[in-house]
Formats: sequence, C-alpha cells, structure tokens
Amino acid sequence: MRAVVLALALAFVAAQPHNLAPEFAPSKTYVYKYEALLLSGLPEEGLAKAGLKIKSKVLIRAEAENTYMMKLEEPELFEYNGVWPKDNLTPVTKLTTALAAQLTTPIRFEYANGVVGKVFAPEDITPFVMNIKRGIMNILQLNIKKTQNVYELQEAGAQGVCKTLYAITEDEKADRILLTKTRDLNHCQERIVKDMGLAYTEKCSKCQQESKNLRGATAYNYILKPASHGILILEAAVNELIQFSPFSERNGAAQMQTKQSLVFLEVQKAPIVPIQAQYLHRGSLEYEFSSELLQTPIQLIKITNVHAQIAEVLNHLVTHDVERVHEDAPLKFLELIQLLRDARYEDLETIWSQYKTRPVYRQWILDAIPATGTPAALRFIKEKFAADELTVAEVAQALVACMHMVTANTESIKLVEALAMTQNIVQNPILREIVFLGYGTMVSKYCVDLPVCPIELIRPIQELLAEAVVRDEIRDITLFVKVLGNAGHPTSLKPITKILPIHGTAATALPMRVHADAIMALRNIAKKEPRMIQEVALQLYMDKSLHPELRMLACIVLFETRPAMGLVTSLANIVKEEQNLQVASFTYSHMKSLTRSTAAIHASVAAACNVAIKILSPRLDRASLRFSKAVHMDFYNSPLMLGAAASAFYINDAATLLPRSVVAKTTAYLSGAAADVLEVGVRTEGLQEVLLKDPTLIDNADRITKMKRVIKALSQLRSLPTSTPLASVYIKFFGQEIAFANIDKAIIDQAIAIATGPSVKNLGMDAIKALLSGVSYNYAKPILATEVRRILPTAAGIPMELSLYTSAVAAASVKVRATTTPALQENFHLSHLLKTDIRLETEIKPSIATNTFAVMGVNTAFIQSTLLSRAKLNSIVPAKIVARLDINEGNFKIEALPVAVPEEIAAVHVETLAVTRNIEDLAAEKFTPIIPTKIMEPKETSSEIVREEVKAAKIRFPKTARLNKKYCAKAYAIGLKGCIKVATYNAAFIRDIALYKLAGRHSFAITVKPVESEAIERLELEIQVGPKAAEKLVKEINLSQEIEVEERTPIMTKLKKMLVPGVRNGSLSSSSSSSSSSRSIVSSKSSSSSSSSSRVISKAIDATTPIKRRHSSSSSSRSSVSSRSSSSSSSRSSVSSRSSSSSSRSVTTSTRSKSASSIASLFSASSSSSRSIVQLSKKRTYPHKFQRTHKATSAIVSKSRSSAASFQTIYNKNKYLGNDLPPTFAVIVRAIRADQKVFGYELAVYLDKPESRLQIILANLAADDNWKLCADGVVLSMHKVTAKVAWGAECKQYDTMITAETGLLGPSPAARLRVAWNELPSAFKRYAKKVYDSIYDYMPAGVIKEKDENSAKQLSLTVVATSEKTLDLIWKTPTRTVYKMALHLPLALPLEEIKGLTPFDEVADKINFLVTKAAAAECSFERETLTTFNNRRYRNEMPLSCYQVLAQDCTDELKFMVLLKKDHIEQNHINVKIADIDIDLYPKNSDVIVKVNGMEIPISNLPYQHPTAKIQIRPKGEGISVFAPSHGLHEVYFDKNSWKVQVADWMKGQTCGLCGKADGEVRQEYRTPSGRVTKSAVSYAHSWVLPAQSCRDTTECRMKLESVQLERPVNIHGQESRCYSVEPVLRCLPGCFPVKTTSVFVGYHCLPIDSAPIRPESLSSMYDNSVDLREKAEAHLACSCTAQCA
Repeated sequence: MRAVVLALALAFVAAQPHNLAPEFAPSKTYVYKYEALLLSGLPEEGLAKAGLKIKSKVLIRAEAENTYMMKLEEPELFEYNGVWPKDNLTPVTKLTTALAAQLTTPIRFEYANGVVGKVFAPEDITPFVMNIKRGIMNILQLNIKKTQNVYELQEAGAQGVCKTLYAITEDEKADRILLTKTRDLNHCQERIVKDMGLAYTEKCSKCQQESKNLRGATAYNYILKPASHGILILEAAVNELIQFSPFSERNGAAQMQTKQSLVFLEVQKAPIVPIQAQYLHRGSLEYEFSSELLQTPIQLIKITNVHAQIAEVLNHLVTHDVERVHEDAPLKFLELIQLLRDARYEDLETIWSQYKTRPVYRQWILDAIPATGTPAALRFIKEKFAADELTVAEVAQALVACMHMVTANTESIKLVEALAMTQNIVQNPILREIVFLGYGTMVSKYCVDLPVCPIELIRPIQELLAEAVVRDEIRDITLFVKVLGNAGHPTSLKPITKILPIHGTAATALPMRVHADAIMALRNIAKKEPRMIQEVALQLYMDKSLHPELRMLACIVLFETRPAMGLVTSLANIVKEEQNLQVASFTYSHMKSLTRSTAAIHASVAAACNVAIKILSPRLDRASLRFSKAVHMDFYNSPLMLGAAASAFYINDAATLLPRSVVAKTTAYLSGAAADVLEVGVRTEGLQEVLLKDPTLIDNADRITKMKRVIKALSQLRSLPTSTPLASVYIKFFGQEIAFANIDKAIIDQAIAIATGPSVKNLGMDAIKALLSGVSYNYAKPILATEVRRILPTAAGIPMELSLYTSAVAAASVKVRATTTPALQENFHLSHLLKTDIRLETEIKPSIATNTFAVMGVNTAFIQSTLLSRAKLNSIVPAKIVARLDINEGNFKIEALPVAVPEEIAAVHVETLAVTRNIEDLAAEKFTPIIPTKIMEPKETSSEIVREEVKAAKIRFPKTARLNKKYCAKAYAIGLKGCIKVATYNAAFIRDIALYKLAGRHSFAITVKPVESEAIERLELEIQVGPKAAEKLVKEINLSQEIEVEERTPIMTKLKKMLVPGVRNGSLSSSSSSSSSSRSIVSSKSSSSSSSSSRVISKAIDATTPIKRRHSSSSSSRSSVSSRSSSSSSSRSSVSSRSSSSSSRSVTTSTRSKSASSIASLFSASSSSSRSIVQLSKKRTYPHKFQRTHKATSAIVSKSRSSAASFQTIYNKNKYLGNDLPPTFAVIVRAIRADQKVFGYELAVYLDKPESRLQIILANLAADDNWKLCADGVVLSMHKVTAKVAWGAECKQYDTMITAETGLLGPSPAARLRVAWNELPSAFKRYAKKVYDSIYDYMPAGVIKEKDENSAKQLSLTVVATSEKTLDLIWKTPTRTVYKMALHLPLALPLEEIKGLTPFDEVADKINFLVTKAAAAECSFERETLTTFNNRRYRNEMPLSCYQVLAQDCTDELKFMVLLKKDHIEQNHINVKIADIDIDLYPKNSDVIVKVNGMEIPISNLPYQHPTAKIQIRPKGEGISVFAPSHGLHEVYFDKNSWKVQVADWMKGQTCGLCGKADGEVRQEYRTPSGRVTKSAVSYAHSWVLPAQSCRDTTECRMKLESVQLERPVNIHGQESRCYSVEPVLRCLPGCFPVKTTSVFVGYHCLPIDSAPIRPESLSSMYDNSVDLREKAEAHLACSCTAQCA
C-alpha cells in the first residue's frame, strides 16, 4: 500500500511545471518597453485633466542566484495639461535631462519565486527615482500557487501589504498562461500612507461603511509564456483607479488613474554593468517617503539661495501689506513657510539676527516659524527665549501654535520635554502650563497612527502626578491630570483612577474640582479604549455616595464612549430608581437629546437611547430649568457627509441660580470624519457666594463656639464641606486643552489691585498723550488655518496627494489724532478733558485676504501634476471718521468722510484648474480650467472654431451650467450704490450633483460706489443735549397749524372728507375701558372733552341739547349723532348728555364698579359680539374683572372722566410741546451733499415735567417730504401710562394708541398692555398676520386657545401675578383669545419690594436684597403643616419645650442657625443665632415680642439695625421679620399663627434641619443629622430635636434621642433575632415619664438572639447599620418628671 501511495505522489509532482515564478535566465538581458501614465481629474471626457507620463526601456539581467540588475534606457518624461483626450502630451525635456543620470543608473534587487526582496542602489539616487523603479519592480511581484487557480492572499507591494485576488487560466493552443491579479487598496494589512493634520479627527466607521470617501483598486493583467526553468512575462498591463470625494460617492468623485504597460521586446547578450559606486541597501519594494511632507502641492520653489529668497519674500510681505492686504499675501505667506521648512537651523539663526530689531519683520518671522511644523521651530523658540530675545507674550503665542502645528516625532517630543524643564518656563506659571499641556498634545499626535504607543513617553508625567499627590499640591495635580487627558494614553487610566474617589480615603480627601478634572481627562482615553472607560465611568455613575456633579460628569464620559444598547438600557434602569433628581434629570435629558441626533456617528447610540427613553418616566422631562440638563443638537447631511453639532451640559447640584458647571462643545463632521472643534468649560463653585456674601463676615470664634455648643446634642450631625470660593475655566481646541485658569479670591483681589494701581493710570495717561500727538499703526496677522494632507503611493511608484490648505492674512491701518480746544497743558489732569472740546480724527483700513486650496494629484519636489480648486476671498472696508465731544455744551458729533474705496469691497472667486509644473522649467507652469474655455464661451462662438475643435477630437461639448446675475440698489440719502454680482460656470451639465456643481468657476462680489450726480461730502450724526438742542434742529416742526385749520372747517366738509375714499385725516385715542371702533359722524365737543375714537373732530355744538342714541348690538354700528357716547365691551351705546364735565367714549361709573364674570370684561372692546360674551361667561375661564388702581393725575380732569380723556385733554392743551418748551435733546442724522440738498432725519425729544409728558418727533429733513413720526406718552398716574404713536404725512396717515396699566384681577396684582389702531400700512398688516399665524400654530403645550370675536382693531395682553413665582397670561387678538395659566417662573417676583418695602437704605444693600429675594428658598409653617425648602409638606408633631433645628448653615462656617420650639401652652417660639446676636421671637397676648441677646425691644423702636453687620429687624404685616441676606439668611418671618424662613440662593444645598437642604431633591428630603434618609416624616422631625442631658438642665426640655429595642423577637432569614432602631427615637429622660406620645415608623437592624446583648451606652453605635425591617415605635412628645429628678 505504501508503494502505491508513493508512486501516485511522484506521478502528481512530475505532472506539475518545474516553476511557475517569473524567471530570467543567466547570461541574458531581457529588454522591455515600459510606459506609465498618471491622470487626475473628473472621469468624463471633454474636461481638463493633469497628468504625467514616463516612457523608457527596461533591461533586466540575472547577476547571481536570486540577484538581478535593472536598468532604464532612453527614459522620457511627459506632462499632460489639457482637455482629455484631445490635447497631446508635452515632453518635459529639461527635467528629463536633469534626471537622466539617476534614471539610467542600474540598481540591484533580490528576486526569488516571484517575490522582490531587498533593493540596492547608489546613495546619490533620489527617493523619487527609486520609487519610479519600485513601480516597475512592483509589476514583477507575483505569488503564483501551483495548486490553485483562484485564490486570495495579503501580498506585499509598493503600496503596502494588501488583499490580492489571483485568477489563472491557460491558453493551451497559444501556449500562454493568462494571469489576472487584483489588489483592493481599501483592505490592507499594512497600508503605506502619510497623514498630516488629521491627528485630531475621529474616523466615522459607520459613515465609511455606507460610502467611502477614498477608494482604490489595481488590476494587473499578465500574459506569461512557460520557459525551461519558469515563466517569461511577455506582457503586463496595470490599471489602477483611486477615487476621492469629499461627499458620499453618489455625489461624484474625482479620480487618479494610473496605467502601466510592460511589453517584452527582445533578449540581448550585452551585460548590465553597475556604476562605480557603493550599492547601499535602500529598503524593499515598499514606497519610500522622503521630503513629501515638506513640499506643499500649491507651488514649486527652486531653492538656490534660501537666505536671499526668504529675505525677498519677507520684503514683499512687509512692503505690500501695509495699508491693505495684497491679494497674493496668503500665497506669499505659504511660500515663506515653504522656504523656512527647507532652511537649516543655521539659516533661521541668520534670518533672525538680521531682522529681530525690526518689529514688522520680527512679527512675520514669529508667525511663520511655528507654521513650518518642523522640530527646528521648537528649538528656535526654546533657544531664543533662553537667550532673552523673546518676550513672554511672544513665547506664549508661538508655543501654543507650535504644539499644534509641529509634526510629532521623537525629536520634537524630546524638545518639548527639555523645554518643560527650562528654568525660564518653570518660573512662569502660564508658560509652564502651555508647555506641559503641549507635551500631552505631542504624545497624542505621535501615537495616533501607532498600534501601540510607547509608555516611556507618558511615564514622566505619571511620575510627576504621583509626586504631586504625595505633596498634596493641588495645582500640580490638576495640571498633570490635564496633561494625561491630552495625551490619552491607555496606561494613564490607572494613575488617573488613583485620584478618583473610588480607591479609598486618600483620593476622597482631594478637592472635588480635582475629581472633576480627572473624570473629564478620561474622554481622550475613551477614544482608544472605550470598554475600559465604560467600566470606570459606570462604576462612578452608580456610586450614589459621590457628589452628583461627579456622577453627571461620569455620564458625559460614558456617552462619549458610544455605549451599546445593553449598557444604555442598564443605565435607564438605574435612572428609574435614582433618588437624586439632578442626576436623573441630567441623564434623561442627555438620552432624549441624543435620540434626535441625525449624525451617522451617533446612529447606534441614538437608537439605544430611543429604546431606553421609553423605559423612563416622562415626568423627568418636566423637571424645571434649575435641574441639570444636557442638550445635544446636530445637523447632518448624509449625501454630502457634512454636518455640525453643538452640545451643552448644564450641571447643578443644589438648584441654585448659577449652575455649578457649564460645558459647551461644538463638533464638525466632514468627509466621514468628526472633530471636536471648540470646547469651553466654566465652573462657578462658590462664585455666587463670593458675590453676595457679606465680605466682612469672618470666622468669628465666639459665634462658632456658641453654635457648636447648641448642636453638640446632635452627636450624629455631619457637617457639609465648605465650598472654596472658586471659579475655573478651560478651553479645548480640537479635543486638546490649550489653557485653563483657576480663579480664587486672591487672584481677583490681585487683579483689582493692578487695575486700580498707578501703573494702569499711567498707562492711560500715556495713551491720551499719544492720541494728542497723533498715532499711526499698521498691523498684519497671518495664519495657516488649515493644512490637511494625505499622501499615498500609486502603482507606478509616484506619490498621489490629497490636501486642503487655508491661509489668511488680516491687516489694519489705523491713524488716530486727537485735538482739544482749548489746548491742554503739558501736565494736565484727566478731569481737564471734561472741560474741553475734544475732536478725534480716525482713519482705519481693515482688510483681509484668504486663500483656500484643495488639491488632488502628483506632488513631488521635481514635478507637480494636480487638479487644484482654489478659493480666494478679498475684503476691505475703509472708513474715515471724525468725532467731536463737548461735555460742557452737551454736544456730540460724529462725521463719516468720503474715502477711496476699491470697486469690490468683498469678493470671492472659486476656480478649479488642472495644474502642471516642473522644477527645471518653472516658467512653463500651466493652468487649464477644468471646463474648457470654449464651453464657457457664449453661444455666439464662431462655427469655424467649433468645426476645428470637433475635427481635432470627436468630442461633443454640451452647454455648460451658467449663471451671471447682478443685483443693485441705490441709497440716495447717503449717495451710494451697492451691487452684488454672482456668476458661476460649473460642470452640472454633465451630472447634476454636488461635486460637479463645485467644479468650474464661481464668483461673488459686493461693490459699493458713489451714485452718479449725487455727490455726498460727508455723513453726520449729531446729538445735542440741553437748552441748545433747539438751535440744532434743521427743519421747523409745527403740528398745530393744520389742526387749527381743520377745527375751523364746517361739519359738512368734514363729513365729505370722511366719506370720500382716500381721505385719512384724523387721530385716535383709546379710553382705559374701551377701544370701540364705532365711528361717529357727529360728536359733541365741550371745553374739557375730546373725541377718543372718532375719525374727525367736529365743530362744537351746544352740549346742553339732549340727543338720543339708538342702541346697537353690533360692534360696527354707527350712530348718526352722539353726545358724550360711551362704548362698553358688549358694544352697547349709552345715552349721555352731559355738560362740560362729560367726556366722549368714557365708561360710566356704574359700569366700572361692576364685577364681570366674563373674560371679555377685562377689555371693554366695543367690537365683541353679544354671542361671544355669553359663551365666555359660560366658560368662566377667568372669573375676575381687571380693577384699576390708578386715578387721573391732571387736576383739570374730574374723577368721572376716563383716563383716555385725561390723555386727550393734556394732548389738546398743547399738541406740539416745541411751541412752549425747548427740546431736552435732539438727534440729527443727515447727509451733506455738494448741491446743498438736505437728506436725513432729525429727532427731537420734549419733556413736560408738570404734565408728566414725553413727546418724540422724528421728521424727514427733505424739503419736499412731510413724513413724520410722532410719539406722545403721558404718565397718567403711578399705575398707568398712555402713549400715542402716529406717523405718515404730518403724522396723520397711521396711528396707534398704547396703554399700559397695573391693577388687580381679583386678589392678584396684574398688568395690562393694550394696543389699538385706526389704520396701519397694508404691508405691515400682511407680515404681522403671517407672523401671528405661525406663532399660533406653534404654541407650546398647556396653552388654551379659543376663537373669539374681539375688538377688530385692538390687541391686549394681561399678566396676572397669582404668586411670586407663578403668572397667568391672557392674550386677546381680534379673532382669538389665548390663556396660559400657572406659568412657573425660575425667579421670584419682588412684588412687595416694588412698592418700596425693601428693608435696607443703601443702594448696594437694596440690590443684594432683591437679587437674594428673587431666588431664595422658602420654608413655612401654617395650620400645623410645615412646607420645606423643597416644597415637601408634612405635619410636624413637635415635642413640648424642646428646641428643634429649623434651619442652619451646615458647613463649618455656621453663619446662622434658626431654632423652633413649642412651649407648654403650645405656642411657637423661634430663636435666630446669627453674627454675634441671639434673636428670640415669640407671641405674648396679641403681640409678637422681640428680644436681642435677652433684651426686649419694643415694637415702637423697630426697625432695629445691627451696629456692624447688615442685619435688620422690622415689623411686617402682623408679625416681625429678620433680614440678613448677606449672611445667607434672607428672611425669618414670625407671627402668632405662622412663620417662614428664606435662605439665599447661594446657601442652597448647604442647609439642614426641619426645612431640609434646599437642594431640590424631594426624593431625599427626610435626611437626618447622620445623613441617613428616612421614610417617616415624624422620625425625621424628631431627629432634629436638641435633647437635654439631664432633667436638671436649665432648659425645660426633658427628652433625649436614643436607639430602642423592638419589644418582640423577630425571625430574620430563618434566625431568631433582636432588633434595635437605627434611627433615633424621642424618649423621656430617666426619672421622667411620658404624658403625650405618638407612633413613628423607624428602621431596625437585627442581630442574632444568641449574640451578646448591647449595653445601653453602646446603642448609639447602631445608627450606622443597615435597615433590616421597619416597625412602629412609641415616641414621647411631652414628659413630666418626678420630684427627685427635678
């Protein structure tokens, strides 16, 4: 059997060929013809492309076993730049000649079994030429398997190790082997690629799954001929296509196509002789990178004398960018960067030595050197700062730029490390911070592409962190934690977690801000190791003993890891049982906002959150704004793969006015990648307390000792940590923290001292003196905003580059000169300026130029062949302004003078070109528009040219997509004409998709130029205050003349004016109770009455003649004759015949006194129909009528008149105040023209103090224009203001009446605003209706909307303050009524304080009081029910004669304490301990007694003011109030039946006692002194009793708190047990017995019954144990003691 198997095996082997690998026989030279063509552009024919072609003969000869020689003969280089395929290739003769020696130099390579090994070549062959030869050898790379015809493998090649598919067939007739090999460049085990500027981006794998931005594949077709010892390559054809699109693939892609051809020609016998040089190992088949990253693809520079060339570019930048940025300045700046990159460090030294004393040159050099991105830049900054040649500001700016722009490698990292230890850096905190943060950034960039990041790079920082923790140096701990966060090294997780509060007491002792920084530092690590961070973040989140802020930060980190569905669901289940509302609200809002995300990178998280949100209660969505929130908003367009996102995290811990922490972040999505562009975080811990707390409040030892003695009885009381007054801020750029600052009180005091010090004053004086002598300043700032590059080799060995550059230069030329009249003396004081006429002349020319380049193609140091899209932005807006200020005369004037303006003040030009250039013939640089010129030419192009074009290449050019528009507008008032030009020629005619719309030529320009024949000398704005204002008025204003004429017009003439269409003369007034639109044809007039709603003013008639009116039920009814008519909300006209005391359109007294149940009674609208009123009465939505609290202020108006009549009376007395009063101030805006015509406006303001009237008149200055706007406002009382606004021709075309008044709606204060009109512009009404309809459609939930027939020409809004924190809103329009009830406010309204009842006299104290009152938390007691700060209600069963802690400062500062007790007759007593006084409040008979330090203060002596502290005691209502807002205790109010305590907003979360913590956590309200949360309100209240030590104490309290044993045995977990309460129970002292008891539920901890019994003195140790069961216990409320005890 063995023999048979062996025979079969031998037969099988004999049947196979000897060798299927390419074989080159010894002593033979194989000659091949080789061509390679590379083209970049859009795939369609007829468009311009850029390309490169290599043509040569290739000679290959075996030199030894597995060693071969290869030589190129007759090499030729061609470039292509034209319309494909009609244009021809152009020989690059000069470049071919320059490279001929290198190209024809033979090289040696190892080759065995079809695999290329090591490559050897002389040293002087450049990498560019070596890579060309690698492209040829890449064709020879064949891994042919003998046993398979179709197979896959990862094959090495010039582009890396990539997935390759082989397919082999045999043509037996022709004796040929056909082999096809395909390489997938998107599935490479090792891809040869270089990236620059992408270190901060995060790849979106989900985006790339659907549509890849970069795809590539290479197809090899071989024709092989079997030979004696192998196979011979007869022909090889390579076709490679790499396509790129910034959008999704269906929106088009540009492509780089590479074609290679290797054809066997002949066999020669002549050997290949190597040159006389040492052949060095030059790597393998893989592409070799050289200076590609130093060579920008935008321009090709032949460097002959780098020093001279740098000097030339610097001179150009300095010379041409003085007053205006040259349009080529960004490109020149890029050229400077390119030259500096190629320069040696010695050259930099020389350049610096030459220009360091010239400020302008110096600034350009310092801006350009960091942008080079080389380690030499860091070295330069380091050495120059050490030599004291750079200022701190220059070093800080340069270092920040260097850390983000210098390429990260081992050399640059070592330079930064050495820089951090430099003495100059160590001594400057700001520079030290920049360098250390930059070190972390460098490590992050270096490790971004490494599979394993060396731990040696980050270990020094980890060691420094450990040392800082040992020394307890908080600033260093914070700094090094942030450095580790920037680096994002996975091994940093362990040292960071050591300072988190999850590893014992050492970490918990650190400040919480350090813990917060440590948690946020995990985010960059999460990008590399999300699973590791998820475990730590979830552990932190689930630890309920941690501060809520830390748990919320852990939630942020957790979601940045993009957790899976299971983890998000688990998180939802945790939130479901969460007791802390801050954490629950934050997590819920975070999940809900992520459900709305449309970004592909968040797709899985959004889906998981959508499921999780359904698990949670929707009540969390209704949490108030004071609870922590997370908001995420994004926009993402999948076809364009473009989007942006914004996230904001609002973190609070005690529902205070200012949040504890706010983090805001912006993210950009572009081309399948995401980048966190900017992030800003602010912490306000303690800031609010610093601003509002009494600065004189210090740690008074006597006060603290006294309070500690009082609370000593609460042995289990745990003080809350005192927050250190601190604010901090940090800034992150692209996920890297670049700066942070911790601000404490010492820093603030230091800043104030510097700002108020003599140095700042001297600086101000120097600045003023400089202005007086004249200042001229030119400033230019260049920036390389973007440099993103990806370089990858093609199959031919030529590098392909994708890059994006943005360079900008901004400049400003400023000239300022100040003059004073009279001239100031040399040693003048600042106060002297107030007595002079100051004239300030300013000329400024700001300009900016920006260039953006997007490049795809070949970029080498020898030749460039690219597709280039170039966008240029140029803008300049010059201005020349003269300002004049004369404080003595009250005059301010500013003039804008004409300046020379370029034709285009802003222009954007975008163009896509095919570009070719080579280093040996830069003059032959060629640019070809991607869309041929003949396509873009108009249709009238001659037919002859078209025929020639068609003849040359059979290409049919369709019509291009074109747009050429110009929009212009003239502003005659200022004599300028502005135009916007838009032009585009794009390739959308080929495919109507995004990329093709961008390809082509686009332009957008804004032009401004003077209007022809409208010469403007200058524009003026002048303001005159005081008595000289009338002199400044240009146009005389007289509003009374026409009215007087009109009053003399007969009645019939007026009727004709009213009835004839188009006549609009008239005025409008509105009474306080009605705005009837009914029109009277004739209305009676007396000496003290005026028409309120009539369109005309009728002639006076006998007021004593009785005239009857017909009643009308319609709001639009018209009566022929009315006398003193009154219109009510039901549209009824009442008969009125009064003498001179009557007033038209007034509401009768009886009507005003009635209380209407209908909401319509709020507004006496005459157009409301009876039917609508009945419907509203049935609804009874608001059962109260608006009651006015004001009366007419004018003495000439009787009480029976309406306030509208009061306004009209005042108005009729003097329609134009300018007749009797000078204007208070005047404003004139005008254009001074050469023809002396006046254009502009003047505004005059008149104030009539006796009548409390303000009149504003705005008039057009043109002589032939009588347009005016007249606004009249009268303060009719303290509670009512009425204004009339009219405009149009002589203010008679349109008019409105606006009334604002306060009053009562039932018992609640209310305010009402009404707007009524007669006529409005049609355009205004049209747009107003659209806005109104859109608002109505999108009204929020909880709004009641009803259709009503209200007044046709009136709007009204009523605001009712039902309490200090709730409002009712009622909005009435002509067709609808809208109600919003119980609108909750985040702040309390100071209703009482508005009445002037603030307890302090000083303005600062009043402001402090109002601010504190607005956000104060209130605890109150009424009807045996106590309402806590968190609005939780419970019945407090108080023990007799024992004080309970009502509210106190639970920090170590003990700023205040409020105690409560019930005496033997069950009356409440309150004791307030604050500052150095004790205040007792208690009832006696019908009064409230006040004692301060035991001394009674009579009520008549109140208010009482503390002699030093800002504490006041004063009567309030039926009780007494104690005010101390700067001590954290806003108010303590006490009367016989109730009390209330209000604490300041900054004390929230720091209080304890019966009133709670004031932290908004209602689920954790019943917290005992030990910190345990109990479920029983009675047990909670009793835990805050101050027990007595013995019955012989001076206090009358005879009770104590103790742990009690459950009277009955219980079975716990199958074991008989004794149980002891873990919550203290109130019991009588020994020797006393209870006379009043109550039941209370408490928690018990159980011990086995056979365990040692607990002694009574040891029962207090039970308080820290867990709860096994809850049972009733008997608590004592009153005790009586025996005589022996007493």
